[in-house]
Amino acid sequence: MYIDPPTWPGHGRYWSHLVSDESFAELHAFAERLGAPARAFDRDHYDIPATRYGDAVGLGAIQVGSREIVSRLTAAGLRRRKRHQPG
Repeated sequence: MYIDPPTWPGHGRYWSHLVSDESFAELHAFAERLGAPARAFDRDHYDIPATRYGDAVGLGAIQVGSREIVSRLTAAGLRRRKRHQPG
């Protein structure tokens, strides 16, 4: 399990991305142990508020940079990009 620093602003606070480089099953199981709600799952990661960052690390998530998150997801074949919406 990997988590990037809580540097992503949204909804009045900062967020981290929690990912697995093994499987979505592993990711969902870890998120459940962390107490992250299902609605926090977004395509290939969980959005974790800054207030829960330390809890995720305490459960064993490895702290990495945002580029490392994308690299690990891509290498594992788990990266799910947003579809381009015609405008």
